[in-house]
Amino acid sequence: MTDTSITSPAVEGRSLGQLALLRFRRNKPAMGGCVILLLIALFSFVGPLFSSHSYDQVFSSYVSVPPSLKPFPDPASLQQVAEGAATRARLKLDSFTLESGVFTVKISSDKPIDPRTVRYFDRVNEFHDTRVAETSADQMSMTLTGRVTQEYFFFGTDSNGRDLMVRVMLGGQISIAVGLAASLVSLGIGVIYGATSGYLGGRVDNIMMRIVEILYSLPFVFLVVVMVVFFGRSILLMFLVIGAVQWLEMARIVRGQTLSLKRREFVGAAEALGLNDWQIIRRHIIPNTIGPVIVFVTVVVPQVILTESFLSFLGLGVQAPLASWGTLISDGAQNIQNTPWLLIFPAVFFVVTLFSLNFVGDGLRDALDPKDR
Repeated sequence: MTDTSITSPAVEGRSLGQLALLRFRRNKPAMGGCVILLLIALFSFVGPLFSSHSYDQVFSSYVSVPPSLKPFPDPASLQQVAEGAATRARLKLDSFTLESGVFTVKISSDKPIDPRTVRYFDRVNEFHDTRVAETSADQMSMTLTGRVTQEYFFFGTDSNGRDLMVRVMLGGQISIAVGLAASLVSLGIGVIYGATSGYLGGRVDNIMMRIVEILYSLPFVFLVVVMVVFFGRSILLMFLVIGAVQWLEMARIVRGQTLSLKRREFVGAAEALGLNDWQIIRRHIIPNTIGPVIVFVTVVVPQVILTESFLSFLGLGVQAPLASWGTLISDGAQNIQNTPWLLIFPAVFFVVTLFSLNFVGDGLRDALDPKDR
């Protein structure tokens, strides 16, 4: 008699983390936010590697030029540029020809021409590698040749002639770095402070929370102004000042979670095993507050970016020639009528980043919600 029983394959279970990741991946707005944040991060941190311009490079010939996909300069304007260079050198421009990106000019004067005159042509942004091709016997006339330098300004330039696209990349680096660094500072201080206060309870909890309330009562802008006066404006100061304020709300959230966790059975079991308070906080309390903390961090990052932009808008942020999205928006707001692109591009990146972070935060909140498990 044959055995007809069929053994069913073992079903592999999923952990709570895997289920949360699956719910998060099904959230299309959250995944779209992650993709957009990745693209913005690549644009900000990797983009400058592929740009031939630096954030502080000044193009005196291209001041406040609008965004364009076409290269600068316009070939029709090169003869006028050559005439200007010849006039500054106190010479006369006899002819100007352009062929395949190479220009040729003939200049003359009432007295012998110094070969160093070519420096006047290289000082403009349109010409490069100018050299003497031919000189007359009496040195009263000279033929110069060189290359026409083509520049691309996809986002236009600012009032100082700097490439706005590179400065938006730099602004993204600083704004994102300030947001992440200040959030990590608030995360490190707030989680430890809140977990310690909530677990110890009693008089210690009362004193620690009163300290938090006192710090809450201090005006934030006044604190920043005082620190800027004493220590000067710097990115490190921005990390410290913003992180020193944002951890207060983090501590209160973690304290509330700790008050409910310390009555759970696993905490009582840890106490029965002889673990001290710090070991229980480090091994059991803090790891079980990670879910709400992660969700709150996604809210803190856009708040920090907004705070940094607000301080930069007031002139208390990063120093020139560095720039953040806040300083770029501030400069663009002052010239919105004449050069609106100075406001549009950094504002678009700023708003899209904040929206994406909020979508990611909502997705994490839904994925880690215990009611959906």
